[in-house]
Amino acid sequence: VRHMWLPASPLSHPGAPSGRSFDRVSRFIYRLFRTVLQISDQYCNKYFCFSFYADLSHTSSPSLSEQLRLGREDSTASGISVECKVCGDKASGFHYGVHACEGCKGFFRRTVRMKLEYERCERSCKIQKKNRNKCQYCRFQKCLSLGMSHDGESLLAEELNLSKPGGSDLKTLAKQVNTAYLKNLSMTKKRARSILSGKTSSTSPFVIYDVDTLWKAESGLVWSQLAPGAPLTKEIGVHVFYRCQCTTVETVRELTEFAKCIPGFVDLFLNDQVTLLKYGVHEAIFAMLPSLMNKDGLLVANGKGFVTREFLRSLRKPFSEIMEPKFEFAVKFNALELDDSDLALFVAAIILCGDRPGLMNVKQVEQSQDNILQALDLHLQANHSDSVYLFPKLLQKMADLRQLVTENAQLVQKIKKTESETSLHPLLQEIYKDMY
Repeated sequence: VRHMWLPASPLSHPGAPSGRSFDRVSRFIYRLFRTVLQISDQYCNKYFCFSFYADLSHTSSPSLSEQLRLGREDSTASGISVECKVCGDKASGFHYGVHACEGCKGFFRRTVRMKLEYERCERSCKIQKKNRNKCQYCRFQKCLSLGMSHDGESLLAEELNLSKPGGSDLKTLAKQVNTAYLKNLSMTKKRARSILSGKTSSTSPFVIYDVDTLWKAESGLVWSQLAPGAPLTKEIGVHVFYRCQCTTVETVRELTEFAKCIPGFVDLFLNDQVTLLKYGVHEAIFAMLPSLMNKDGLLVANGKGFVTREFLRSLRKPFSEIMEPKFEFAVKFNALELDDSDLALFVAAIILCGDRPGLMNVKQVEQSQDNILQALDLHLQANHSDSVYLFPKLLQKMADLRQLVTENAQLVQKIKKTESETSLHPLLQEIYKDMY
């Protein structure tokens, strides 16, 4: 987990290069992160930091809506409007026997192709556009009740008409994705497990287990010192919430650079690249987070610190609820014993998900994800030959991550409404906007 202080970089500096020295996506990323990371000069020097005085929700930087929602209006152009029979959203066509939107079409296709089984629900949840991701069991049951075909294998092959790349091509793809992952993600699982097991030659992480040790960590033992005059009396839960936000913002930047290196990603419409990141980054972050965790706590600040699980539990609600679900997920996820090469492909598959709302070229995204999934399957067969069911287990984890992100988004909205001292970073506001 990256620390809160971000060194000045071309992406956050007004004098960053432009024009021919930047490719199309780099220019977008430059504009995106220059906007969200800029703050008034009184809080900036060599490093950028979140001010504990400022209300982040009212930071005087341009809105990100135009960047994150670029092109979405075009994909919902006026015309004859037919509702999705499953959720009521605008249907994109006649899919699997009923009129359905891209989201429900992709949900049904993914469920059938990956043979996913959802936890049984007896509440007969009403499926609507705004809540369709909350209960996947009832959503799938509604798909079936409407007559969406259960014979998914033949229909998928007919609809997508995908040509499968050969084994050597898949190995090359896996290598490219792994190289990009190791290059752009600051904390690999290999390094994190080395620190957690005490096998590294570097200094052991400073353990943060109460308020006193947290402020010691803030004084320079783990993070650089707070800005002069920053109040140490700020409620501890609010402080932890800011730390979580900062980590997320920096990890989004890393994931963006990683995504640009995934074969086929930069060939997508720029709108689709933004949409995939908007909807995929939290799932990807929560898939990588278990690498930094054990049952007792998690690494922070690039391994310089270790925050205990009990300390995070001791915070008052709702702040105590931020990390506990991630620990519970991590226990099960770490039992799969994935390494960085496995995670690289898994995270790439999460990002390249063809059922994200607002995609302009769904089939192109699905083709890219299908190639990644084939590469992941082949890689797991070679890397985990004794774990026959690892691939389907990972596909199920993709569904679990969606539920985890949904619950996290609901908690963030609750904190925004009930905790007057907190505010949400503009980038995170845009990511969460219209998501659920």
